[in-house]
Amino acid sequence: MKVGLYFGTYNPIHVGHLIIANYMADYTDLDEVWFVVSPQNPLKQSNSLLADYHRLAMVRVAIENNNHLKDCDIEFNMPKPSYTSDTLIYLHEKHPNYEFSLIMGEDNLRTFHKWKNHEEIITNHHIYVYPRALTEQEREESELKTNQQQHAFFNHPNVHFCDAPVMKVSSSFIRKAVKEKKDVRYLLTEPVYKYLTEMNFYKS
Repeated sequence: MKVGLYFGTYNPIHVGHLIIANYMADYTDLDEVWFVVSPQNPLKQSNSLLADYHRLAMVRVAIENNNHLKDCDIEFNMPKPSYTSDTLIYLHEKHPNYEFSLIMGEDNLRTFHKWKNHEEIITNHHIYVYPRALTEQEREESELKTNQQQHAFFNHPNVHFCDAPVMKVSSSFIRKAVKEKKDVRYLLTEPVYKYLTEMNFYKS
């Protein structure tokens, strides 16, 4: 079983996440894609996060009819902040016959050298990279900042670039839009929109 791990806080999960995950399940050699809901990202502030179980619940209702997409709460009971390298070790202990890979955006690959045990991760795991929606100016500036170590990651044999369709939408944009009483129904699946609306999330 080849499993792609798609890490995120999913605060909330939106159609952009689902399009990428479904593409990876359909167009690569991955058998399943797991949404690994992170309780805390070491590189991000966590003061705006909904409770873990709410974010997990939204992931579950978003993917409930897709047999190739799964939710994963493994990090909820791990020490915080949670690091990908530790999660991979724990997953291998629980599922020794599974082959785990990572799914990440191109922008995350550019900061991969900041990750704990990044050399060990890239040596032992495949990484599937989707493009980030950038303007031409943003891409040029990003490439100028790319150092020699980052170039090595981009050319590593375990890194696979995938032409997945991407949307320039983010969870933070959705939270801000809800707070400003904008209509976000088309940025979320119907079950997620219903859950978010009934719980009055992000309105204050």
